[in-house]
Amino acid sequence: MLAPPRTVVRREGGLYALERALQRRGFRHVAGADEAGRGACAGPLVAGAVILPEGKRGEVPGLADSKLLTPAARERVYDEVVARALTWSVVIIPATEVDARGLHVCNLAAMRRALASLHTRPEYVLTDGFPVDGLGAPGLAVWKGDRVAACVAAASVLAKVTRDRLMVELDDKFPDYGFAVHKGYITEEHSTALTRHGPCAEHRFSYVNVAAASGRKNVPPRARRPVSASSRSSSAEPLMLWPGSGGTVGVASGEEPRPPVPVGEDEAMEGEKR
Repeated sequence: MLAPPRTVVRREGGLYALERALQRRGFRHVAGADEAGRGACAGPLVAGAVILPEGKRGEVPGLADSKLLTPAARERVYDEVVARALTWSVVIIPATEVDARGLHVCNLAAMRRALASLHTRPEYVLTDGFPVDGLGAPGLAVWKGDRVAACVAAASVLAKVTRDRLMVELDDKFPDYGFAVHKGYITEEHSTALTRHGPCAEHRFSYVNVAAASGRKNVPPRARRPVSASSRSSSAEPLMLWPGSGGTVGVASGEEPRPPVPVGEDEAMEGEKR
């Protein structure tokens, strides 16, 4: 029996090389998924998913890993992705759900939900860093995928810009913490505010530094969030659709509970100080 021909990824294709190679093998609709806010200790976790069209139409001016772009450049690229994408979606996981289910579980669930919300069904899926099962399509977890695959980079921009905008809104609600500046990540300014004011409703109480600042350090991780904080959170917001945009923005909550998975809650996250 003859082996199938190898898929050749052409270096000159740059950020689009992997998608073009998959499209040459017959996978026309290649979706990318990525998240923003994994390392933050406040605010939501946001996942984006994108399918870019084949050919020149799918080439987004200025597209790159969202972390390599300035805020102004990300906004420009965001608009280009929304305008050019065959379909796109963004899913928002509130801090309460991150506390209740664990970071890694929510990370995978967010990408799975974002991919499931695409109006066009993916024929192949590329995810940044982590394999995601249950997609109904073949997929590949790509190390630093937002620097390797255009659709993943586009998803990273959608997730990052959406989350940054939400953190600016939260800065109006909770002006003591500087969310508009550091976006919920651990900085000296944020740590000082946590010590001075204690956590607010949008902090992730399952994170070590927030639990310590709340005075509930020895409480089991899933019981750390005070009832008063949980009741003031945004987890009850409804699913929101943008008709005619080709994309979806959703606030996810209330998914059927699963057995606790002890991943990440007591570990130092990216950017977190012990």
